[in-house]
Amino acid sequence: MAKSRFVTEQSLLFKMATQKSSGTRYIGEVKRQLREGFGIYIYPNTFFRYEGQWKKGKKHGHGKLLLKDGSYYEGEFADGEIEGNGLRYWAASGNTYSGQFICGELHGTGVMQYKDGGRFEGEFTCGMREGYGILVDCNGQTYQGSFHENKKHGEGQMSFRNGDHYEGGWVMDQRQGHGALRCADGTIYEGQWRGDTFSGQGAVLHCSGVTYDGLWINGCPAGIAKKIVIMGDEVIEVVQGWPVTIHVQLQDEDGQLCEGENGRVLKIWAGIKNFQRPATQSANFLELLEDLEEEKPIPTPFGFECISYPMMPARVRSREPTAEDRVNSQSSLTMVPKPNAPMETKADSISNILQESERDPFSTDDVPKRSVSDYSDDSLTPPANQRVELGTAVFTDLLLAPPPAKYRSFMFLDEPGKKAGKKPSARISAEKLTVSQEKMGDSRSELTVKGSKSKKEHVVPDDTVVRPGDYVIMVQEVTTPPFLGQTLPPAFKLLRILPDGTKSKSSTVRH
Repeated sequence: MAKSRFVTEQSLLFKMATQKSSGTRYIGEVKRQLREGFGIYIYPNTFFRYEGQWKKGKKHGHGKLLLKDGSYYEGEFADGEIEGNGLRYWAASGNTYSGQFICGELHGTGVMQYKDGGRFEGEFTCGMREGYGILVDCNGQTYQGSFHENKKHGEGQMSFRNGDHYEGGWVMDQRQGHGALRCADGTIYEGQWRGDTFSGQGAVLHCSGVTYDGLWINGCPAGIAKKIVIMGDEVIEVVQGWPVTIHVQLQDEDGQLCEGENGRVLKIWAGIKNFQRPATQSANFLELLEDLEEEKPIPTPFGFECISYPMMPARVRSREPTAEDRVNSQSSLTMVPKPNAPMETKADSISNILQESERDPFSTDDVPKRSVSDYSDDSLTPPANQRVELGTAVFTDLLLAPPPAKYRSFMFLDEPGKKAGKKPSARISAEKLTVSQEKMGDSRSELTVKGSKSKKEHVVPDDTVVRPGDYVIMVQEVTTPPFLGQTLPPAFKLLRILPDGTKSKSSTVRH
């Protein structure tokens, strides 16, 4: 009985280590005077504390190493080292790692949970991300691919917070080499990268439909268009009633054609000079001008502002003579002049009779080749927008419409004075009338008077076709959204409408 009690007390003594002068303290199991089994060990500097399994005096098996700042490791130990699978927590950063360890370092496969919400799952080497892994940062962005020294390096793909997705090469956390970026708005770029931006040969398909294939420098296309140019003479001339074709190019700063660009949307616009309000006009005319001024005038490089004038595609047929035209043509030979109408001389009268007899009453020579009289102001369809192909665009067969009703009042205001010249005084007109009546008494005077009246009627403007004169053509970019956030400045060209029967100098635009 006494011997058994002695053995038990001896066993307890071996299980309890005594405090030494160095401050080291061990409480636990021992075997052959070595720590063996479970025990608690406090290091001499009291910063470290170990609780766990021991073997032959070394930490071995499962245990927990605690640090005085609150950090700790819990997991497998081998021959006194952190080795195998375990959990590591850093109190200073708040990060937690769960995975494989070698010699106390993060080595192998593991999961790092960052305090800010980020997470990495993959391979580690000597405590750093190395090899393949998946990184989700605090913003929810996900990278899946190769790592080197904690950085994205090699081939990988990344989904960004804004919805963009990149797949390709990386060098030290930056996109480099060949890669493809698919943006959330539908824009796609595929080509070379350097310094995390487009650099080298690459092609982009913009969400607006614009494409560019060529050289990129620091994220910008080297051959991007800087201006719109309307080709042709300084002033494009076209005969009244005939269509015009407008050729457009996109050019860079040096005036070179940008063949690498496709898809920009261009709109064509016609305008007339915005004129100042006359101080002596009637109230109705002033009200008309106020209506026109509701439209904001557009400045031009020609030194004046323009307001829009309707333009449309030439899809109308040539006008054929109607029954009303035939009646009017025949009745013009039998109309009796009004009293006191001015008379022509006998020679002029005979000449006019011969000309009238030789003319086909149903001829359409005096009718413009194209008629748009079937269109009302509200039914005019503007020309369709055009997309650029290989840096060029063509607006084919366009017509300026007849003067809209709201424009006619001022467009024809000075027309009679321009065509008739200086108006004779009342005294001269009366004298000519008296002489003519004395010299001509036969029935041919009626025809002469009619012929003279017809000539005067021809000077009345025809509001079924565009009026001859100068107009402005503008081509502007309406790409939506703008390509790379920029819209090209508009281009302008003067368009001169010549009276029907005049030969146009700009034969290349007349069809």
